[in-house]
Parts: sequence; C-alpha cells; structure tokens
Amino acid sequence: MFTVKITYKDTIHPYPKDVTLLQISNDFKSQYKYPILVGSINGKILSLNTKVDRDGVINFFDVTSLDGNRAYERGLIYIYIKAVKEVLNSEVKIEHSIDRGIYTEVLSDEKIITESDVIKIEERMKKIAADNLPFERLSVLRLDAINYFETNKQYDKAAVLKYISNTYVNLYKLDNMYDYFYGEMPLNTSFLNLFKLTYVNPNGIVVRYPNLFINSEIADYVERKKLFSEFRRYHKWSETINTKSLTDLNKKISSGDIKNLIYLSEVEQNNRLYDIAKEINRNKNIKIVLIAGPSSSGKTTTSKKLSLYLQSLGKNPHYISIDDYFLDRDKTPKNEKGEFDFESLNAVNLDLFNDQLNKLLNFEEVLLPEYNFILGKTEYKNRRLRIMENDILIIEGLHALNEELTSKVKRENKYKIYLSPLTSLNIDNHNRISTTDNRLLRRLIRDYNTRGYDASKTLSTWKKVRIGEEEHVFPYQDEADIVFNTSLIYELGVLRLYGEPLLFSVEESDPNYGEAIRLINLLRNILPITSSGIPLDSILREFIGDSYFKE
Repeated sequence: MFTVKITYKDTIHPYPKDVTLLQISNDFKSQYKYPILVGSINGKILSLNTKVDRDGVINFFDVTSLDGNRAYERGLIYIYIKAVKEVLNSEVKIEHSIDRGIYTEVLSDEKIITESDVIKIEERMKKIAADNLPFERLSVLRLDAINYFETNKQYDKAAVLKYISNTYVNLYKLDNMYDYFYGEMPLNTSFLNLFKLTYVNPNGIVVRYPNLFINSEIADYVERKKLFSEFRRYHKWSETINTKSLTDLNKKISSGDIKNLIYLSEVEQNNRLYDIAKEINRNKNIKIVLIAGPSSSGKTTTSKKLSLYLQSLGKNPHYISIDDYFLDRDKTPKNEKGEFDFESLNAVNLDLFNDQLNKLLNFEEVLLPEYNFILGKTEYKNRRLRIMENDILIIEGLHALNEELTSKVKRENKYKIYLSPLTSLNIDNHNRISTTDNRLLRRLIRDYNTRGYDASKTLSTWKKVRIGEEEHVFPYQDEADIVFNTSLIYELGVLRLYGEPLLFSVEESDPNYGEAIRLINLLRNILPITSSGIPLDSILREFIGDSYFKE
C-alpha cells in the first residue's frame, strides 16, 4: 500500500495515500474546542473531503480561527438564504457586518417581515442544520453557471460572472439549491448549529454566530446606531450614483467612465469631512478633537485634512501624539507572555497627559514631552505650547475614544470621531466584501511601500492586529460623536492593481499561502484601476503612496 507522510505540528505521521482530511482530522480533533471545519495542505485551505495523495504539511481550523470562522459564516449564510426562501419565498441580500454579526435585508416588495417571521426562519435553520445536509461542490462551465442564474432571475450573480475569465467555476449545492460562494464550506450543515437571528427593522435581520475574538460563543446583540446610520447613508449615496455592486463598478471601469466616479467619490468624502469641521466650529466648547479607528482606516490623512478644513474656518489646530506620553520603559506594563504591552492604556502616562490638556484648556503654557523609542524614555526638547481662543487640539490614536484616556477633561470640551472604511459594495447579493478585507489590503500595500514588509509578513501579523482592535477600539465606538466612513467606492480596483502582485509573491509552502489565495480570488472579481486620476490628498494615497500629507 502506498503511504504519504503528513506533517502536523512539526511531527510526521504516515497515512495511506488518498486518505481524506476528515479521516486525518479525527486523530487530532481532541486538540480543538469546537468541531474542525476545514483543513489545509501546504497552506491552501481545503474541504475536509479532500483526498491527500502526496506528502505535505497539514493543519486544521475550527470556528476560533480566521479560516474556520470564515467557513462557518459562509455555510451559515447559505443555510439562512435557504431558510428565508422556504419560509418567506423571498430572496435576501447579505449587506455588511454589524456588532459581531451580519446585517441582511429580505428583498420583497410585497412583504414586511415581523419578529414572528424571524422566529420561523431561525427554527427552519435549526432543522436544516439538524438534517445533516452536505455542501456539495460542483465544477461547472462558467457560461452554464451564468445561464442557470439568469434562468432563476439571480441576475446579480450572472452579471459578476461575466467579468471572470475562468472557463470553469465552482458552485455549491445544498439540497435542491445551487449557489456561488467564495471559499471552502464545512462538510455539512450539522457543523453549523450555533447561531441567533435578531430582528432589527421591517426588512432587516442580523445573523449572529460564534465570534473569533471573544470568549462567549455568541455575543449579545448591541445596536450601533451611529455605525448603522453611516452604513445606510453611504448605501443610499451609492444608489444615487448608480454604483450599488461590483458589477456596476466594473461597468464604469470598462466603459472608461471611472475618472468621473473617482472625483465623485472624493468630493462626497471631502464634503462629509468638511461638514464635520463645520459642526466642530459651531460648538465653541469643543477644544479637543479625538480620532480613532481600526488599522488602515486612514487616520493620518483624515486628521491632517480635518486640520486644513478647520483652518479654513478660522481655527488654529495643533496636533498632539499620544505616543509621546508613553511611560518610561521600566514602568511599561507587560502582557501574559512577559512582553511589553504598548497597546495597553496603562502604558500611557495618563496623569501627565490629562494634566497638560487641562493646562492648555486654561490657556497655560506647557512643555510637551517627546518619547525616545530607542531609549524607552520621555525627553523634553523645549517644545512649548500655549493655545488661544481659536486654537484646537487634534489627537488621534488607539485609545482616543476611550473616556479613561481623557477622564479629567470635561466631556463638553471633546469631540470624538470614529473612522472606518465601511465597504458598501457587494460581489453579489449573497457575497459581501468585508470591511476587514478592505483594511487588510490597504495595510498590505502600505506595509510594503513604507516598511518594506512582504505580503506574508503582513498576513502573519493581521490576527494580532485584529485582537488589539477588538480590545481597544471597537468597544468604544459608541463613545464617538460621529462615525466617518473612509472607504472610497472605487478603491477596490486600485487595491487590486497594487495588492495582487504582492499576494502572488507568497509561496505555496508559506503558512499564509491560503489567505493570499483567498484575497487573490476576491480581487479577481474587480477590474483594475490605475492611480493616475487619484488626487494627492485622497485617503487612498496614504496607502498607495504620493500623498500630499506624507510626513
């Protein structure tokens, strides 16, 4: 009998040739808290029914991993789509993430959903999960897939497939339903029995499932009104300019109309930020503007552009860096691994920070610190500041929205802005483009341009970045006075042009290979856009280069 040598966690195990990942996973499932959902061979994410016919490095993923969590979401969304169809005889659109869940809308002109409808959908989903239905993967001719979706009036799916050059595409079959999803599925519906539905409005339902970054299996739903409102505002604007999906964007790119869309997007975003500047200017109590958001939200460009807008309104802005208020290295807290925890709020000299802010608000002069990161010590180099009546302080950083950072400053003197690129475009009605992926692509390009990091380096650190965001940024978003969307409706085409070559540099033997392939498969749905027409003051320039605001 032929055998293959399987390396799992640095240990080699012999198995018969053509053994499935499922069979191998049974030997290691006791090491996982939750059921194994998908596996990988030499970094490529694969279904558990994949046969192993050669030596390789294998890993497995449950819902607590990035790849496992995505597979869980894909499978659960498929079950949800099927349940909505069976209960309401309606289509559904998967919109965007919201408070550790996915916001969806039922597409029906005739029916307004009720809370009792949501209960029925959830019960039907539980039955589908209990029925142990397989997710069957089928390779079909792309033209046949287009014909199928057009026949079934799923024109959104048919349209996006017209921009893919592959001869064959992979469809998934669940019972009597066929659909197109981007990425691997669990073996069957029995893996997906943890979920909750929440009714949020007459057309909207939030689908929640185990979260990657929290201890509880499913977090309680918390309504994020300001974040939700900003999503809705931008969706409405994208409808106004007839760019509601990737298909609409691709049509504009292929017709040569992209230049107008770029300028429309930039004008819309600049006007929105200028409105925020005018709101700040109207309130004479505001002396400090605090800006925070997750990684690659465009905080630097937004802060500097906002400063210019405030200047045009007669304000005199001053930028203060929270980083200059770090404690000396010997007083910096450490994490559970014994490493310095610079992301902790306790790494900031809060007493000094608040003391100097209050002195500034009282029009006193202060000697600003400068932190020497090489020596790990605070230094003073005669940087003095005194603000006057029309002066305003701009502060951006990880903890800026956390009230504890500025606890000794009156709330009426502060204005807090939460930034995030809230991606509005979907691939089709059932496949969303996550804000997280948008940010990851931005960061990947910026890391390469400014730090010389290759794609693998950025991908390998991304989970740690997200853990920091979950702990220090997202819990405080409701503290914000306003949410500002930093996404640009055209930017994915530009990110493809810059990001795709970097992703192709990740070798097959690299543990981040599967993630690179996933992003490549996402980007192939978007036609590339050159950067020649992008203004130098665009937020996107912070990532692709040549920014007017480059330090």
